[in-house]
Amino acid sequence: MPTPRYAPPKDLSAYAWLSIAAALGTIALKGLAAWLTGSVGLLSDAAESLVNLVAAVVALIVLKISIRPADADHQFGHSKAEYFSAVIEGVMIFVAAAFIIISSIERLLSPVMPEQLGVGLLISVAASLLNGAVAWVLYRKGRQERSLTLIADAKHLATDVVTSAAVLVGVGLVAVFESPVLDAVVALGAGLNIMWTGFRLIRESVAGLMDAAPSAEALRTVEEVLERRRRPGVIDFHAVRLREAGARRFMDLHVLVPAAWSVKQGHDFTEEIIDELVAADASLRISAHLEPIEDPRSYEDVADV
Repeated sequence: MPTPRYAPPKDLSAYAWLSIAAALGTIALKGLAAWLTGSVGLLSDAAESLVNLVAAVVALIVLKISIRPADADHQFGHSKAEYFSAVIEGVMIFVAAAFIIISSIERLLSPVMPEQLGVGLLISVAASLLNGAVAWVLYRKGRQERSLTLIADAKHLATDVVTSAAVLVGVGLVAVFESPVLDAVVALGAGLNIMWTGFRLIRESVAGLMDAAPSAEALRTVEEVLERRRRPGVIDFHAVRLREAGARRFMDLHVLVPAAWSVKQGHDFTEEIIDELVAADASLRISAHLEPIEDPRSYEDVADV
């Protein structure tokens, strides 16, 4: 049996379980801090962690779906499922932001001085450190495996850390200046920041669903391989198109070779090109079309791509 050209997708669901565990831990810690202090800023922080839990569960489901092999109903596989996870996570971030903003406005209208701020802040710091460590692990693995789901979850957790830092500063100022209004102001700023993060996640996911071109680095990798094989007037490539679907990239290209070549010679050359491209970028799934370089009809479809 020949070695398969394309490696099967990796199961990254263990990282979603890590995210779920982190969310449960931070919910418990931040919820306790909010209950002890009565701070709306710390309550807003705990609310975002609840959204983290929902998002992590969605990520777990999507990561399991995305690695399913192609079938009759999904002939290009299921990798685009990762975009739906990121969209859902973006919407959940909006929900958390709305809750935080509403709570902040209510507290601005009716200020209440938080209590036991020292203990509450220490508990919240512990929760933030936990979130920061998990976000780093998820982001590193997401970049390595090009998993939009893990990257989105990491960004969500990182936003939680930034929000927590802002809340901690704000609540600390409340203790210093004994002004309950600052608690609500900080929570309001955190809510607006969270809403912006949700908008960016949704925008990136929609771009993926619309088959946006991959990064300039990915395009450059492909072009470098093709350029090494070009021979002016003898061998060329055109109609090169790439699209991303989660952790995979799908590529179409036309390979132009001399008409005098045999079918086998042209086929073998095309297979070599595909192998080189996959070696340079293992996420590629390639469909190639062989054409005679001297035939004018070989260039009729260039204007369409």
